[in-house]
Amino acid sequence: MAHGNGGSRRRTRTAGFRGIVRTAGLGIVLTLGLMSVPAAHAESAYAAYLDLPSINGDGSGGGGLNPALPLDAGELGAALDEARAAGVAPRRYATLLHQYWLVVATRNADIDLAAWDPRRGVAANSGTFTQVYVNYLRLNNAHPDYYWTGLAGLAGGSFASGFFDMSDVASIVSVPGMHQLGGAVADLLRGTPPDLLNRLPGDIRLLGTAGERLTAADLSWYQTRLMIMQKHIFIDQVPMHEAYAAAGPAGVEEMYRAGVLDDNAITAWREIAAGTPWGLNDAALRMTDREQNQIIADQWDVTAQGRGDMGRVMTYVSTIAGKAAVPGVLAPGVFAPTTITAGAMSLRVPLPDFDWADRDTRWNYITHDLLPRYLELCANPAMARPVLAEPFSAKLADGRLLVRLPDLLGDLTTGWQLTA
Repeated sequence: MAHGNGGSRRRTRTAGFRGIVRTAGLGIVLTLGLMSVPAAHAESAYAAYLDLPSINGDGSGGGGLNPALPLDAGELGAALDEARAAGVAPRRYATLLHQYWLVVATRNADIDLAAWDPRRGVAANSGTFTQVYVNYLRLNNAHPDYYWTGLAGLAGGSFASGFFDMSDVASIVSVPGMHQLGGAVADLLRGTPPDLLNRLPGDIRLLGTAGERLTAADLSWYQTRLMIMQKHIFIDQVPMHEAYAAAGPAGVEEMYRAGVLDDNAITAWREIAAGTPWGLNDAALRMTDREQNQIIADQWDVTAQGRGDMGRVMTYVSTIAGKAAVPGVLAPGVFAPTTITAGAMSLRVPLPDFDWADRDTRWNYITHDLLPRYLELCANPAMARPVLAEPFSAKLADGRLLVRLPDLLGDLTTGWQLTA
């Protein structure tokens, strides 16, 4: 998904929640001491970087947005200054501008952009995977009005925990946590009357029938998918936050004129600049909408449909195990447990009746539980600052599946309620 306007499929859902180069004479030469350089050659410092597409904006490859662009902030900044001084329209240097702020963002996050390539696998990227969330929390603690980065740090912890759970078990065939969960569901399904069994959501039945076949190769593939989406989000969101931190409103307004940001995004930044409580809340909603419904929506679709049935099994297991480190937020299975009826019989299953990979139900959970609880936290700085300042390593440890598995299995065996 290349970033000009922020995504290939726009789905806004905010309703209801609110050194100049100067040439002499005829412009034929530029005099530098005793050296004469043709003016056209002097211009090439930026001209070669105009009208470049963002071919790696979706995060699937290594490095920055386009291999024709350098990864040095000084070089990029000098080219930008020259393009601006020459009166070049911002849309012609959009990818150059985006790359500049991306390089600034990764430098400030202590991430090696040149080496950041999801295709290199988990071992080569695990440090960066963690550092992304550390950086979200760093940004929020330095700029408390950056509500979205705080939410990304807290909610991202649950996905990071799941990511490292998979690393722990990917080298052994039994994949214990995943198989135990799938086995427990399979056992419970065998005791469920057929009339009710046929009405269970497909994700639950699939977990019970296919979960035990999950392999280390499946997990490795899924981890790569998570790393791609993580980089995609960073590429889109963090550069604009760094632009605002360094240049204020002018920084993001230039990105808007270049087409890197769309109307929804610039509205969020104008609300952050105004600083009203309502505006800060609405900006958080708009940026979350951009993240979930523009940036990675298509990538979740591809992930859920991959590896035969296993893509869907893994996205559903992520839904079961995922719970953001936001005070008061409900686990997905508590927020939306599965309840079905057939005649006089009813069955309540302590498993979510939705999959995080599905757009509409994911957005429903975010806007009716996760985001409201987070905004309540932000409204009380005395409570929010300690939560957001807690080391990410602690949040990571608290969310590990193998630590939480006994409780999850206990919830399954005691919460599977059949009445007639």
